[in-house]
Amino acid sequence: MQHRPIRMGMVGGGRDAFIGEVHRMASRLDNSMCLVAGALSSTPEKSIASGRDLGLAEDRCYGSWQEMLDGESQRSEDDRIEVVVIVTPNHVHFEVTKAAMAAGFHVVCDKPLVVTDAQADELAALQQVTGCVFGVAYNYTGYPLVKQARHMINQGAIGAVRKVMVEYLQGWLATPLETSGQKQAGWRTDPSRAGAGGAMGDIGSHAENIMSYVTGLQVAEINAQVVTHVAGRALDDDTTVLLRFDNGATGVLAASQVCSGCRNGLRLRVWGETGGLEWAQETPNSLLHTSLDGPDVVLRTADAGLCEAAQQAARLPGGHPEAFIEAFGNIYRGVTAAIHAGRDDGAAFDYPDVRAGARGVKFINAVVAADGAGWVALKR
Repeated sequence: MQHRPIRMGMVGGGRDAFIGEVHRMASRLDNSMCLVAGALSSTPEKSIASGRDLGLAEDRCYGSWQEMLDGESQRSEDDRIEVVVIVTPNHVHFEVTKAAMAAGFHVVCDKPLVVTDAQADELAALQQVTGCVFGVAYNYTGYPLVKQARHMINQGAIGAVRKVMVEYLQGWLATPLETSGQKQAGWRTDPSRAGAGGAMGDIGSHAENIMSYVTGLQVAEINAQVVTHVAGRALDDDTTVLLRFDNGATGVLAASQVCSGCRNGLRLRVWGETGGLEWAQETPNSLLHTSLDGPDVVLRTADAGLCEAAQQAARLPGGHPEAFIEAFGNIYRGVTAAIHAGRDDGAAFDYPDVRAGARGVKFINAVVAADGAGWVALKR
């Protein structure tokens, strides 16, 4: 990247947080962004201490996100933060993103974007008014071979899409882990902080996003089974959705966190009239291409002949594995390019934007509402 790094302020992601450090590592790739300020915890003392842990200047270790937005707004234009990165539990996203855009800051928000459809619509509308660049951290679209699969479908390499199977299977919540005081399990199974979807909101949102990104199809109807297997749990931990797409294709989306022994099993399979594609997050540097009239072909990250987007998303020579952090970094690279260009354009700069985030929220809520109701038209 030829540009200077964008000055970043982070909300959430302090001591004992998982995803905050992932964002910080990803933002440093390609010299995309530089963390200069933070309100890193809902507890002021912990927030300030977490900022000190990261070496932030004392006057930029804030006790709350409100203090950060106010303090940074008073700094000179060439010194204040330019983007607010939000890595909190879901219920905090709306208020912070709304205030950040109103103050003139760009936004990167973790997923799912917000809790309600109305909040999603309001943020999308506010982004249009402010013109702020707004990225949503659906990082799996950042993998080179996910971009290659998208390109191949766009170019007709497997013909018109007929069938889509996407699954995201984990096993870490197969027991009532939230009762042990485990922080990540605690908020993800709490409706007041996570929203209406448990597994559906946490990982099913990723499944919907990668499916939509790669195929380019819109879901027209859903038939959902939303299940909670662990006794006493307030949100779903296992959801299966039958899909009908706008082009007549059919599909299945499965999101489960009670598949004992599964780690991070995101897998996408797409079949068209003449062939199919298969990609799995746990083996992300391979893409299987099958066809009616030829042998199976395995494409590899950094292979010669991959599309331009896939080539640009790879940083290392072939055979050097690239994975989660690098894919996250590609989202930051796209957002950073958009900020330097002065326009929010997820299609041009290849990052998930607020519209993708809003679509994901509506899909989550529609699935939960459709449980057991048979086929239901999906409202956009």
